[in-house]
Amino acid sequence: MSVPAFELAPDLEAHEPPEARGLPRDGVRLLVARRSDGSVEHRRFAELPELLAPGDVLVINVSATIPAAVPARRAENGGRVRVHFATRAPHLGDDWRVVEIRSADGRRPARLSAGEQLTLRGGARLDLIAPYASGQRLMLARLCCELLVDEYLERHGEPIRYGHVSRPWPLEAYQNVYAISPGSAEMPSAGRPITRELLSRLVAREVKVAPITLHAGVSSPESHEPPFPEWFEVPERTAETICDARHAGGRVIAVGTTVVRALESAMAADGCSCARSGWTGLVVTPECGVRSVDGMITGWHEPEASHLMMLEAVAGRELLHASYAAALDAGYLWHEFGDSHLILP
Repeated sequence: MSVPAFELAPDLEAHEPPEARGLPRDGVRLLVARRSDGSVEHRRFAELPELLAPGDVLVINVSATIPAAVPARRAENGGRVRVHFATRAPHLGDDWRVVEIRSADGRRPARLSAGEQLTLRGGARLDLIAPYASGQRLMLARLCCELLVDEYLERHGEPIRYGHVSRPWPLEAYQNVYAISPGSAEMPSAGRPITRELLSRLVAREVKVAPITLHAGVSSPESHEPPFPEWFEVPERTAETICDARHAGGRVIAVGTTVVRALESAMAADGCSCARSGWTGLVVTPECGVRSVDGMITGWHEPEASHLMMLEAVAGRELLHASYAAALDAGYLWHEFGDSHLILP
């Protein structure tokens, strides 16, 4: 267990964006944990520039969230379900997708069988072909439609929303301000508190901001289920920026688990980041360790989330335990609209 066992009470769930709670994006709380002395302190996200140093590199994921949820009906009995389009199917055509079938309200998985057909909005049909990645939750599916899948979702889809968010919010609420490359089924939410004004303050402090892309899939895994393959790209300029900063003594801070996964997948044998793109199935664990970053910004994860293995690799078990104990005691908010966690060397 990477964090102390706990149950996530409803009052610790962020049910709406901070703007709806009277806060700016960067007004959420930020728990700062330092490996050097094991300290934990409570700050606001807007204070991030003063927590970083000139020469540091902040690596962001510029993948944009797509409207990946579509209501559907089962062809055999008319039962209502909800389809979450998780990711493209590696090495197959555009009309092939990995999907998760949920209950009509999106609150729980729905177990459907290979061979079933679903009727979607706009006259489209989804054929469920086979279970995906040796599990029962995700399915390999094929969309039968006159439109390309991305075009279909843009016209008929909605943002993925789980039970802790009681009402719909527009797609803009699920976008990071720097997102430019559509492809994430769910928002890479660690970067949500970053504003354009905060980016300007980071640059003024001579903190470099470098982009990668990783198209995030769905974040509703079963207990201890590892993340499935996702497409990523680390540009040449970003790899050079990171290497130059390391040689000059700067620190590399990842904004989110997606950034860590991409950078670790692009590591060269000599331990330096390199330009690379493709599909990654890498699972970062304390045993394999982390070589690409010195720290990270992340949200708060539930006790059985596989992301906690990555956080332990970055922070160490003792500091991670202390961080979660402090966050629970102080009433930090969980999920995509919640508070933040900064792990520093």
